[in-house]
Amino acid sequence: MLFGMAACTSSKAAKEKLILPDNVPTFVQEKEFEKVNWERKAVEFGERGIVGNKNKSGVIAPEEMKSERTEKWMWHFWGVEKPEDTSLTVVGYHKETETVHQIVTEGWTRGIGGGSVNGADSHAVSHVVIPKPGEWAILLYTNEKLFDTLVFDIKK
Repeated sequence: MLFGMAACTSSKAAKEKLILPDNVPTFVQEKEFEKVNWERKAVEFGERGIVGNKNKSGVIAPEEMKSERTEKWMWHFWGVEKPEDTSLTVVGYHKETETVHQIVTEGWTRGIGGGSVNGADSHAVSHVVIPKPGEWAILLYTNEKLFDTLVFDIKK
C-alpha cells in the first residue's frame, strides 16, 4: 500500500512540473507530452541525410545539432496532401526540465508551402534555436492536429 501511495504522489508531482508558456497555441495539450516515446529517437534515412521518422517527417540540419545557436533546418513531410493550405506548428519539449519552448525563431506557427523535395511530399525551411542541451521532443502539428513527434538528443 505504501508503494501505491508513493507512485501516485510521484506521478502527481511529475504532472504538476509541466510548464506550458502563456502564448502556446490553444490546441497544444499537456496529454500529448505525456505520450512522448523517448525511446523512439529520430534516425537518419534517405540519400540526403534526413533525420526523423521515415516516411512521416524529418529534418536536414547541421550534422551536430547544437543548443543556444540559430540553425537552419529544412523540414520534410510525407502525407501532407495540400502543403500550400497547411499550417505547421512546431513545439519543443525538454525532457529533463519538462518545459515547453518555441524553437522556430519565426513563431509557433507558419505555412508549409513547399512542394516535394528529397523524396518528401512537402517541405518548409526555418531557423531553429534549441535553448539547452538534452533530450528534446519536437511535436509537429499540421492544421492544429498532432502530425508527428521527433525525438533528438542535443549534446551541446
